[in-house]
Amino acid sequence: MTETSHTPSSSAALRERIETSFVRQGMMRHLQARLVSVAPGEVEIALPYSERVTQQQGGYHGGAMGALADIAAGYAGLTCVAEGMEVATVEYKINFLAAFKDGELRARGHVVRAGKRLVITTAEVVHLDVDGTESPCALMQQTLAVVKQTY
Repeated sequence: MTETSHTPSSSAALRERIETSFVRQGMMRHLQARLVSVAPGEVEIALPYSERVTQQQGGYHGGAMGALADIAAGYAGLTCVAEGMEVATVEYKINFLAAFKDGELRARGHVVRAGKRLVITTAEVVHLDVDGTESPCALMQQTLAVVKQTY
């Protein structure tokens, strides 16, 4: 696999590219997630605690954690592909490390390797307590396919 090094000309342009796509994510809007930071090969997304993201015992639902990790790592991958291209998740594996209520989740996506057709990423999901204490929540590995942008 050949490494790619295409990145937009500025950090502002890179953030704008990711944000333009992020606001199109209906699920992220529904869950009230927000884009925290964007850098080449790295994206962080926050998910506040609410009844929209809970399971029956009141903790964050694994599906919400998985979606957050998938999106953060996917956008990290998107920072490494050419303009006019997108990424689509081929697969991911997630390990849930601990359950949490309240506070906020943060998913930090990182590119491991960006090729012409496939991008391999990871995401760490952490819980931020109301006092700012950070605790590990989940760990995910993902494979993305590079596809033509259709919007």
